[in-house]
Amino acid sequence: MSEVRTHKTTMNVSAPINPKKSYLNKIGLGFLYLILGLFAVIQIYPLIWLVFFSLKSNQEVFGMSPFALPQDPQWGNYMKAWTSGNIGLYFFNSVWITVLSVALTIILASFVTFAVTRMHWKLSGPILGLFLVAYMIPLHSTLIPLFNMFNNANLIDNPASIVLSYTAFNLPLTIMILLGFYKTFPREIEEAAVMDGCSVHRIFFQITLPMTVPVLSTTAIINMIYNWNEFVFVNTFISSDNFKTLTVGINNFVGQYLTDWGAIGATLVISIIPILLAFLFLSDKIVEGMAAGSVKG
Repeated sequence: MSEVRTHKTTMNVSAPINPKKSYLNKIGLGFLYLILGLFAVIQIYPLIWLVFFSLKSNQEVFGMSPFALPQDPQWGNYMKAWTSGNIGLYFFNSVWITVLSVALTIILASFVTFAVTRMHWKLSGPILGLFLVAYMIPLHSTLIPLFNMFNNANLIDNPASIVLSYTAFNLPLTIMILLGFYKTFPREIEEAAVMDGCSVHRIFFQITLPMTVPVLSTTAIINMIYNWNEFVFVNTFISSDNFKTLTVGINNFVGQYLTDWGAIGATLVISIIPILLAFLFLSDKIVEGMAAGSVKG
């Protein structure tokens, strides 16, 4: 007697696509792109307007609509700003003061965060609390005490006062950002290095610090924006033209009877370029650092 075997064949039948639902999804996606495009235009338009403003003469600034294009572009405004207004010197001062302050802030914040999260000592909690409480102090409320302190130390009209101020006030925020990354950093790597005979210094400089480059890029760009655009500290502590930065040097084009608005616009465009370049080259690192510090592994 022969066996009759029946084989059941299973057929994968996909659910029918609803044309109406697909159409609505496309409409929603298009509407989202439209909203994002409008926000992009709103964000970019001030930069475009500033470029057009920098190419106008005083007659065009006051005699035409503020939204009008320059009829006779004054490219000489950039040369005037760079040469006659000492903008070249101010630009150089802004660069080296910003770079030095950012480097000091990052290395000191890395020291503090490593010591608090990786080394066991009794005062680690209170010391961390002191740094974080400093973030709550209004920055400009410290101008008079800082001025008296720098005056007693003969640091008034000295760029060291600016570098120290930038470093001190950027430390709390930088430490807060680094804390989120260090808490997710696997201890097994450091423990293996200790078993191999690595000292604390080698662990920090050769293992921990290189692996925190993404989050360090994030803190670097945040500190750079603050240092580059800061005005009050430079205006208070620096009086000599040799140490002024771009934000204060713009005042050179503001006179008692005449203000060269085109040159001011050109100076502002020049001051924006480094920030834009930093975002273009570090944008990937910034996103990577933010993700690394926010997701626990």
